[in-house]
Amino acid sequence: MKKKGHEEHIPEPPLTTGDIARYCHTNMMQINRWIKKGALKAFRNPGGQHRITREEFRRFLVGNEMPVIEEFFQAQSRKKILVADDDQSVVEAIRYLLKAQPENYEVEVSRDGYETLIKSGDFKPDLLILDIRMPKIDGLEVCRRLRQNGDITAGLKILAMTGHSDAYDRQLVMASGANDYILKPFDKNELLKHVGKLLE
Repeated sequence: MKKKGHEEHIPEPPLTTGDIARYCHTNMMQINRWIKKGALKAFRNPGGQHRITREEFRRFLVGNEMPVIEEFFQAQSRKKILVADDDQSVVEAIRYLLKAQPENYEVEVSRDGYETLIKSGDFKPDLLILDIRMPKIDGLEVCRRLRQNGDITAGLKILAMTGHSDAYDRQLVMASGANDYILKPFDKNELLKHVGKLLE
């Protein structure tokens, strides 16, 4: 019960300017003009991109007498999975597999360690499927940094994957903060078994 109460206070992921543009049926230039004028309050994430809280966007809509679609602001009940791998074919294969499941997972992708850290903060996934050998920041360091920032990644599960077990053995990877470990290449049913177990 205590854990559930704590999770209820974790804020919803912020909206991107693209999210706002699609909602308002306008272009990114218009959104940026609203932000520049101060009509729509935004903040910048560590990567420098604008983000808007749902509360602020609702306030903007009401203040400008624009329609508020309640379904858009309701908390997402779908499990969210971030797939991090610099191999495009692997990313697309995993995303396709997860999207095909009846659980209706919400899936995002990242292709280097730096982008993974940013998206982990913005998207707030329930599960991160993380390749250990990636450019910019390797998976071991990504694990360590995420585990050091408990406010952002509370409840996050990490499934580490690697095709280099000689350099990244299970003990090393788990000690860095992963919850589970899988070797490439893997069978799709094996991957889904790990995913299901971590999201129980």
